[in-house]
Amino acid sequence: WDYSLSSHWSKAQAAQEVKDEDKLYRYKGVLYPRIMCPEENLKALESVEAREDDILLVAYPKCGFNWVDGVLTKIMAAGMGKQPQTLKSPLLEFFGPDMLQVLDQVPSPRLLGLHLHPDNIPTSFYTKKTKMVVVFRNPKDTAVSYFHFCNGNPVLPSQSWETFYPQFLTGDVPWGSYFDHALAWDKKIDDPSVLIVTYEELKQDLSEGVRQISSFLGFSLTDPQIQKISEDSTFKAMKKTSASSHGRLGDVVFRKGEVGDWKNHFTAEQSQEMDRAFSKHGVLVYNTVLGHTPV
Repeated sequence: WDYSLSSHWSKAQAAQEVKDEDKLYRYKGVLYPRIMCPEENLKALESVEAREDDILLVAYPKCGFNWVDGVLTKIMAAGMGKQPQTLKSPLLEFFGPDMLQVLDQVPSPRLLGLHLHPDNIPTSFYTKKTKMVVVFRNPKDTAVSYFHFCNGNPVLPSQSWETFYPQFLTGDVPWGSYFDHALAWDKKIDDPSVLIVTYEELKQDLSEGVRQISSFLGFSLTDPQIQKISEDSTFKAMKKTSASSHGRLGDVVFRKGEVGDWKNHFTAEQSQEMDRAFSKHGVLVYNTVLGHTPV
């Protein structure tokens, strides 16, 4: 079930020959990286058939997707008593029509993932009431991590912070507006099939996060199992093994993993501007999804 790292890297290498202005395109009004998520992928994705026992990981880019993917894989292995036959890269947007057919051959329970806005998630995941683990992160740290990711990943256009910041604020970045994602998930916060966790909560108490996620997924893990998963899933531990898990993009995917790194990039005016943007979009995003008020 391997979406091979070599294939991913070869596409990243090919992207170096593409002009920055040609690396992105719009699908239904939202920007996507042309090389990794061509239109045929997104169209084929709409017809994916979910299963009731699927586990769907969803996160806006750079909110901790790869970190939590590793956590979920370890939880499933402990809960099932064996290593799950999961997809090497569970991001379904990267799968073309042929590879999506492979999904039917993957034994249950499948661990799948998306960066998509909840309104663009295939409807079968909602009708089957598939359990979804949704990860959010302070938008300021998300913006900084996304900025560095764009400059380190050849499939995305490189740019200065002064250029990237206003684009992030208006949602003119790949996968669209952070605000739109947050507001849409805010409406689903009481859905029993949805568990919203934050990057900050996991950083503060990973063991409790593992316990919460395990319980949500229906796995009864022992305290020693939870402790072992937590120790093996710290950002430092996963960065150390990133070469084997993510190939030559490991250091790009796992950069710093810090809370508060935004203070090294944001001006005071930019910080206040983003706080005002959240107030304009609805302060519930901060209070209920992120668990705090603007800072």
